[in-house]
Amino acid sequence: MGFGFEELKVKSVLHSFRYSLDFVTDQVADVTETDMAAQPDGVANHPSWIIGHLTFACQMLGGVVGLSDWLPNDWAKRFGPGSRAVANGKFYLPKREALAQLYSAGIRLSAAVTALDESQLDAPFPDEAYIDVFPTVRHALTQVLVGHTAFHVGQLSVWRKAMGLQAMDRSYE
Repeated sequence: MGFGFEELKVKSVLHSFRYSLDFVTDQVADVTETDMAAQPDGVANHPSWIIGHLTFACQMLGGVVGLSDWLPNDWAKRFGPGSRAVANGKFYLPKREALAQLYSAGIRLSAAVTALDESQLDAPFPDEAYIDVFPTVRHALTQVLVGHTAFHVGQLSVWRKAMGLQAMDRSYE
């Protein structure tokens, strides 16, 4: 049983993705370099890890749409599935560099996705272990670029509150 989302257009997915990445940038604009890796009680993921993780997710998904890896080899261990945030700012890139990496990854992935035709979007997802979640490349793009990214945007909001930072001037709508 489906909900009829199969016709979701890539353009709308990429719009939501870009909006989310812009919101990430806004959420850390007032965060000091020192606080980027702070871990207040009960909050597992801090901004430095989230930004690195989203950047790594772009590379992982990029591999599905034909991009070669571009990040240093240690990013999988530091930011990939199963990695954990550490409260040590020296373990991470400075905020400005991390955001530049995320922006670059978003542009690179968006360009590759835009170049896909309908048959490539509707091709089976190449890793059969994920076939129930991602039956096609289009499903993976939608879930990772919209759902996964939004999940981490939410984590940043929780982190901001736990850090006692002022609420954002705009909501994530």
